[in-house]
Amino acid sequence: MSREVDDEKRDTLRRFAALGAATPLVSGNAAADAEESESSAVPDAIRGYLSRTPGAHFSKLRDDLRLGTGETQHHLRALESEEAIVSRRDGDYRRFYPAGQFSAFEQTALGYLRRETARGVIVTLLRESDPTGADVARALGVSRATVSNHVGQLETAGLLDRSDGYRVERPETVVTLLVRYADSFGPDAVAFADEAPELLRYEG
Repeated sequence: MSREVDDEKRDTLRRFAALGAATPLVSGNAAADAEESESSAVPDAIRGYLSRTPGAHFSKLRDDLRLGTGETQHHLRALESEEAIVSRRDGDYRRFYPAGQFSAFEQTALGYLRRETARGVIVTLLRESDPTGADVARALGVSRATVSNHVGQLETAGLLDRSDGYRVERPETVVTLLVRYADSFGPDAVAFADEAPELLRYEG
């Protein structure tokens, strides 16, 4: 690993560690001190990262924090053992959350909001009045079959009701999560967050 990559990793850990602990990463002059400081900052960096990106899956967390696979596994296991974080299986992914912060419904919602197409379906249903499957497909630029597949998954997960058209379950909670963590989702969520006050005012 080059010195430049080492410095980038250390800067990334320092930034997120400042969110996850009262004391930021302490830098030293010696290489050994720097390595020890880097290692000790990882748990705080993970906590800080998850405070901003709850529901991130293993690979995203590892890559965003510039960690190795074994290193990530070690620290996540330790943090779960200490009950500082919790995780849940989401299809092929295992997603991680700060402990004691989110209900089971909120954890599930965050997981699906981190899937681009599922998030697009949810945002479209929140934004438009009584859209059809064709409307959603057209808004997202995907096939009707793709929309049907994601709608079925969202219904099974308890996030969508199809008994009378398409309706997002507990929309106030879902909107709150979308707005609060918009920057960690993507441009579509940021755009929705900008519109949310007007949409809620209209619905009220």
